[in-house]
Amino acid sequence: MPSPAPDQLTGTLRGVLEPVVADAGFEIEDVEVRAAGRKHTVKVVVDVPEDAEETAVGLDAIARLSRSAAAELDRHEHLIAGSYTLEVTSPGIDRPLTRPLHWRRAHLRLVRVTLAGGETIEVRVGRAGPESVTVVEAGAKKPLPRELRYADVTRAVVQVEFKAPPKAEVEALDGAGGADPGNEEQA
Repeated sequence: MPSPAPDQLTGTLRGVLEPVVADAGFEIEDVEVRAAGRKHTVKVVVDVPEDAEETAVGLDAIARLSRSAAAELDRHEHLIAGSYTLEVTSPGIDRPLTRPLHWRRAHLRLVRVTLAGGETIEVRVGRAGPESVTVVEAGAKKPLPRELRYADVTRAVVQVEFKAPPKAEVEALDGAGGADPGNEEQA
């Protein structure tokens, strides 16, 4: 029996894998199925839940989850005709910031933001709350903290930097309650 098209298979596999991922303490961020002839690649992107104490998915956890997910997929082998490769991963740095958790992880990072009106700005990230995040304009001579509402953001992506954040930006965020008490040495 041939397997369904990859786009149809994605939803089915997500339903099969969600309990396994939840049991491991994570949530599915994305499931992607690619097909090349009878061979499939199933990519499962997992992340920590919004309310988790952990802020990242470790390699050991990915390895354990990969084994559990493979065992579950083997029990549902009828869903995928032919062989498949399973990839279990966590989101990369190029993943758009879409939840408050993502913004919290980007603390003191440089982020390119596209606003709802189409304007693109680069900001340094401070404290992230449930509805907004404190930011300062990157590169400003006198950075002033301001609140950026998530509802006003259409896209936000962390930018790769090869140096420490400018002291003035960190200090401006610190004065606005933007510094992380555990990272005071970064200033």
